[in-house]
Amino acid sequence: MSLSLLRLLTFLSPAFPVGAFAYSSGLETAVRDGRLGDAEAVCDWIGTLLRHGSLWNDLVLCAEAHRAALAGDGSRLAEVAELATALAGSAERRQEALALGAAFAEAARPWEDLQGVDAATAVLPYCVAVGAVTGRVDIPLHDALAAFAHAGAANLVGAATRLVPLGQSRAVAVLARLEPVLLDVAARAALSDLDDLGTAAFFSEIAALRHEALSPRIFRS
Repeated sequence: MSLSLLRLLTFLSPAFPVGAFAYSSGLETAVRDGRLGDAEAVCDWIGTLLRHGSLWNDLVLCAEAHRAALAGDGSRLAEVAELATALAGSAERRQEALALGAAFAEAARPWEDLQGVDAATAVLPYCVAVGAVTGRVDIPLHDALAAFAHAGAANLVGAATRLVPLGQSRAVAVLARLEPVLLDVAARAALSDLDDLGTAAFFSEIAALRHEALSPRIFRS
């Protein structure tokens, strides 16, 4: 087993202390609206986010941050972080991206110290923080993107397990069905540039906006 794989397993583990379990990225609103009532609908929703929605944009931005960090280009990394923050479509998504990014960067600091990396102190959105850290510690880009995509999908499946609700067996089956999508988007994102940014997951964006006024609610976004 390689060191980079061990680090990826740690960085993108549900146990890594970033607090991602507290966020649903608008999925809670979609469940409340009756759009997501079974495993098939959840699978389609997450697949759309990976191919055409916020998760796709996050992968493109993660890839760009990885390349900037690998090149030691702090100005380029700062520009990616600024763009990622601007692309957050709602106040809650912006809060989510920055809170998770700060938590991830802080939790990953011991690994950067091992590499002798003088890490940037600026708060980075989550996708940018993951790209920057994995680039600094020499984790291959495609591997980092595949793990990041899987972590994002798994977090949403976890939210759906509580909200729909889905049983554990059906939740695992959703992740199994998403494997080809995860591999495809990771491969495409590894070859992407910022011109590939763009979303068409309108229901998800609207759901995220409406979540701010949802009451009662379980998740922060």
